[in-house]
Amino acid sequence: MKVSMCLLLAVTTATSTTGFQLLRPFTRNSAALRATSTRLSSSTRLSSTTTDDDKEYDYDLLVIGGGSGGVRASRIASGYGAKVALLESRLKHGIAPEYSAIGGTCVNVGCVPKKLMVFASRYPGEIKEMEGYGWKGATEGTFDWKVFLEKKNEEITRLNNVYQNFVLKNAGVEVIEATGSLNGPNSVSIHTTATGETTSVTAKNILIAVGGWPFKPNNVPGIEHAITSNEIFYLEEQPKRIVVVGGGFIALEFPSIMDGLGSDVILMYRGDLFLRGFDGDMRNHLKEEMENNSGVDVRFNTDPKEIIKKEHADGTSTLVVVDQDGKELECDAVMYATGRKGKTDGLNLESAGVHTEGSFIPVNDYSQTNVPGIYAVGDITNRMALTPVALMEGHRLSDTLFGGLDRPVDHEYIASTVFTTPEIGTVGYTEEDAAAKFGDIDVYKNRFRAMKHSFPKSETYSLFKIIVDSKTQRVVGCHVATDGAGEMVQGVAIAIKMGATKDDFDNTIGIHPTSAEELVTMRTPSYYYRDGEKTDTLE
Repeated sequence: MKVSMCLLLAVTTATSTTGFQLLRPFTRNSAALRATSTRLSSSTRLSSTTTDDDKEYDYDLLVIGGGSGGVRASRIASGYGAKVALLESRLKHGIAPEYSAIGGTCVNVGCVPKKLMVFASRYPGEIKEMEGYGWKGATEGTFDWKVFLEKKNEEITRLNNVYQNFVLKNAGVEVIEATGSLNGPNSVSIHTTATGETTSVTAKNILIAVGGWPFKPNNVPGIEHAITSNEIFYLEEQPKRIVVVGGGFIALEFPSIMDGLGSDVILMYRGDLFLRGFDGDMRNHLKEEMENNSGVDVRFNTDPKEIIKKEHADGTSTLVVVDQDGKELECDAVMYATGRKGKTDGLNLESAGVHTEGSFIPVNDYSQTNVPGIYAVGDITNRMALTPVALMEGHRLSDTLFGGLDRPVDHEYIASTVFTTPEIGTVGYTEEDAAAKFGDIDVYKNRFRAMKHSFPKSETYSLFKIIVDSKTQRVVGCHVATDGAGEMVQGVAIAIKMGATKDDFDNTIGIHPTSAEELVTMRTPSYYYRDGEKTDTLE
């Protein structure tokens, strides 16, 4: 289908109030144009780096990074008829020091292998409760780390193949095993992994989707002996004693995992309470559950001062963590989960004038950098480091660039889960943020023992919480700590994103007997906020 010249002339470049230029529609003559004139708007389009639409480039879109955001953007853009190439340094996982490969952090050293570990770690807890249900003689058995890793690696290899040969190649995306660096605003140097050769190509649009990298502080002597969430998936032996350092969701998930798999775990966090930014009640509830119902030794207000490698006469070695009080902790592994940095090293962003903030690349609501035609999505932008968010950002960018749609990103009411035991599922505003934003809110909450745990007399508790904007009665937050919280909150997130009110929740019939029915049976607020101040009653 040829593009109407009237249509092209009608779509002009504009400059937004934020200083970013607005996008033009995709006009590659050889591609199948999906847009119609009614879907194109000069006020919502980003411009490419040139006003000459007839200029020839090697690619309409070149993507640096084969993680979630880059893969999604590539596939969608190619589906609109764009000529797309994607660069990823590895097509097979497990090769140090990257360990990651096509599919990105999530597939290789993140969500997928972690969730497999979560599943494995929870079987002992199930077995412990079996006697309460009448089963006799059940034991936990012995976890075989090597067998698990072998099966895990088989699964990740399968997914690498799916991403490369089915998701991307079947969509018409050219996949190149290489890294990329900018060489000006429309040029990329491709550094081939296998040969080390460097070639240069041009692209009308460039997307940076290289993700993040675990951060280890360089002011701790012996830090080179510590591992991160990358290496733990490839350790040859299970560390029987492990110290985990950090207070974010990764730092909380791995102690739960390793404890469930039979390791002795110490969690060290420099602050008073972990999971900063999550709802306060959920943070405290998880602290209580970990202290009362797990083997994790949780230590607040402490941090390693030094890590010493201790060699033994039999040829083995252990690590000694010296904390800030001078106490020594001997262990087999130290894992740092103290944050992530953007992987901007080697991108040569300065050659195109791309602005950075620390190791991250700031972008506008259309994922455009300060340079027209150069975009960034996913963890490298430091917006919200979640796989589904990167997918959304990449998809919407390609819809806008090549599909003729106006699709800015939307980061409000995004659900997420902390895969600890118990899980924490959350969507919307925390109590603290809701009180600050809306002023007047009603808070509904209930702490109870779920039927599954109360019957065998386990002291495991669930916590459910709903936050309502008093003026509109819209549910603006939902936080759940219980078994399967992630599966539960995903469904709730749909309702909250659609603007469901407390009446909508109340008018929904619960499924009995389930823990989830608590979401539609809490009728009386536990307390209120008025003008941002907490009150137990209303006069």
